[in-house]
Amino acid sequence: MSAPTIESPARKAGDTPKRTVKPKAHWRERLRRDWPLLLMAAPMMILVWGFWWIPTLGNVVAFQDYKPFTGGILGSRLVGFTHFQVLFSDPEFTRAMLNTLGITAFQLVFYFPVPIALALLMHSIASERLRSMLQSVVYLPYFFSWVLVIAIFQQMLGGAGLLSQILRANGFDGVDWMTDPDTFILLVTSQAIWKEAGFGAIIFLAALAAIDPNQYEAAAVDGAGRWRRLWHITLPGIRPVIVLLLILRLGDALNVGFEQFFLQRSAVGSQASEVFDTFVYYSGIRTGDFDYGAAAGLFKGVVGLVLILAANKFAHMLGERGVYSKS
Repeated sequence: MSAPTIESPARKAGDTPKRTVKPKAHWRERLRRDWPLLLMAAPMMILVWGFWWIPTLGNVVAFQDYKPFTGGILGSRLVGFTHFQVLFSDPEFTRAMLNTLGITAFQLVFYFPVPIALALLMHSIASERLRSMLQSVVYLPYFFSWVLVIAIFQQMLGGAGLLSQILRANGFDGVDWMTDPDTFILLVTSQAIWKEAGFGAIIFLAALAAIDPNQYEAAAVDGAGRWRRLWHITLPGIRPVIVLLLILRLGDALNVGFEQFFLQRSAVGSQASEVFDTFVYYSGIRTGDFDYGAAAGLFKGVVGLVLILAANKFAHMLGERGVYSKS
């Protein structure tokens, strides 16, 4: 006796057919499909390989008595962690690290929120023409070199600058903030805000454009005012971008910039302006102690990696994706 066959029930009206999962495309098919994108990305990948990834192998000199002209990397003697022991006992290194961390913490509080506030301000402008003009004006200083930026500030805040001339014309003493080490942290932060806040605002403007306008209309119908819409719709909408950029900023905490501080080091002195990048230049590259400078640079990279991992873990605790998601 044969087993009864069970007929499948007829599909009801409105039932959607099951989606068939297509097998992954072969790498040759993906290459044929995506070759224009790969071709556009090739120059940047070559730059990354040539100037970032391959030179990373040179960090081995931090553990060698490096002789660039006689032994090279393969012929230099290994000394282990000797350079790191000297580094941590060097008062110049301690001062550079404290200055870097202090400037980073100060800019994290007083500089990081500025692009967010600037983006919110431009996003609230109803006139498209006025918004475009303001966006172009605040974005323009990003293309200026640090030499030009410091020269402009010198003409404004220097001893013979515009502010001092106005004060002297009205019977007051002039000021020279460009050579005052006590206000140097305020000076470099204001320079960074004027030069780079416009570029940061562009990123947040893109995040604001992705928020659904229907949410604002629904909140307005429910009686929510401007500040309540900002607090409950706008800020939560751009919070993932804020967290992501904050993590990247913390990972780049020890890299406050070389050119900006190098150009103003002689004016305010090394006590206030010595940071990690200038320390590596003056203590490693300029003196020919490449192994010592490499040890300082490697320590800086390890600290940045630890800060990124810690900040990303904290982002996961807040429910955000961060730089990378959980496995």
